[in-house]
Amino acid sequence: MNIWKNSKIKEIKAREILDSRGNPTVEVELLTNLGNFLASAPSGASVGKYEAKELRDGGERYKGKGALKAIKNIEEIIAPKLIGVEINNQKEIDEILISLDGTKDKSNLGANAILPVSMAVCRAGAAVQNLSLHRYIEKSIGETYGNYGKMPRPCFNIINGGAHAGNDLDFQEFMIMPQLETFSLNLQAGSEIYHTLKEILKRDFGKTAINVGDEGGFAPNLSTTEQALDLIMKAVERAGYENNAKIALDVAASEFYENKKYGVKTRDEMIDYYLELITKYPIISIEDPFNEDDFKGFSILMDRCGDKINIIGDDLLVTNIERIKQAQEKRACNGLLLKINQIGVITEAIEAAKIAKLYNWKIMVSHRSGETNDDFIADLAVGINAEYIKAGPPARGERVAKYNRLLKIEEEIHPIK
Repeated sequence: MNIWKNSKIKEIKAREILDSRGNPTVEVELLTNLGNFLASAPSGASVGKYEAKELRDGGERYKGKGALKAIKNIEEIIAPKLIGVEINNQKEIDEILISLDGTKDKSNLGANAILPVSMAVCRAGAAVQNLSLHRYIEKSIGETYGNYGKMPRPCFNIINGGAHAGNDLDFQEFMIMPQLETFSLNLQAGSEIYHTLKEILKRDFGKTAINVGDEGGFAPNLSTTEQALDLIMKAVERAGYENNAKIALDVAASEFYENKKYGVKTRDEMIDYYLELITKYPIISIEDPFNEDDFKGFSILMDRCGDKINIIGDDLLVTNIERIKQAQEKRACNGLLLKINQIGVITEAIEAAKIAKLYNWKIMVSHRSGETNDDFIADLAVGINAEYIKAGPPARGERVAKYNRLLKIEEEIHPIK
């Protein structure tokens, strides 16, 4: 145990790197006697108004999206308080970060400054205990929910709409969720369906239909939800997975909610529309079906179909414990979309997962549309025993980094004999 006495933070470096949209984000390098540990912050496009706030520079540089202010906060405020601190206490360090910021939404120092520090500390903490990151996270929860080592089921975003694409689709993500026995088989199915869809789009709509959105899913110029779903079902069938695939939707309804209407539909009309869709298609999950303040809409939909499908809160919950408790009281959903940059530190993200498990909710760990090659969320999903993970399509480096890490974790936990 002598290593514990020397496991202190020696230095914290921070730098700007580019995310998958070509915008700056923050990468942190934590220097310790055990080595250096890297982590970087993702960034969202459809951002909930209650989530932790990024700090951007403004001005002309990078069209206002520079991250030098966040980096300065790391170097001048965070680093001096953490250098010399033992890295084996995630909770203590996260509490220091929260205290230094002093706001509920991390808007002082910026979630893009705080989060990568918290992530890097978590990686270092795992190294101190000579544990894989997912095992370290599982141990840090302090309780075991279900069987540790269950792999999350991947949700592949294969058609992009909404804020993630330049087409007329209101719904933001059309995802395929293979229902096979292992993660590796589900990844194979996702890849085969993705490429089959590409062939169909190119043949039926021309080369421009295989252009991609922010997350790497195809962004064809479709105008209706049914068009997208019919194309996905055709790809599923042609790839040979018609009996082994479900559909998940991220509606991101806040993005097209205006004047108390969802496009041209009222809340009641949207409810009827969702019920029609889940009757017609093998939909297993709907995320953010209503505006982020429309708890009543969520509650009505839960009453109507919550026993059949997952009603997932993203902008509604923003990985925030108080919002999760409020949703439980109002029976507004039965699933949590967990995004670590919505809350800002790993300890709070894990606490959100613990509460969701206490409520018997499903958990879907999620990437953001502006991603890096950091694969932290893969280990997080396994460590908290999440039922699902969505990290985009089975294509593009920043997306497959997460899926490839999950392949390695599955190999580690369930070695092929």
